[in-house]
Amino acid sequence: MSDDLVVREGERIPRRPLPDYDEAASFREAIRRDGILATVLGDSNQYGPLAMLFVLLGAATVTGALIKIVSAFL
Repeated sequence: MSDDLVVREGERIPRRPLPDYDEAASFREAIRRDGILATVLGDSNQYGPLAMLFVLLGAATVTGALIKIVSAFL
C-alpha cells in the first residue's frame, strides 16, 4: 500500500489525498485558468462534473452521427 493512502478507523478502503482545488467565478474562467483536461479529469474546480457532461454529450453526438452514417451505407 502506498504511503499517501490513508485508512481511517472503521474503513477498509484507503482514501487518496484530495486534489488541488480552487473555486472559479464562472465556467469560462475555470476552463481558461485550469484548462479543459484539468477541469474535466483533475477536478481542479467546482465545474468538473459540468465539463464532463459536455464532453460526454459531444462524444455521444459524434458516436450517434457515425452510426447513422455507417447505417446509411449498409
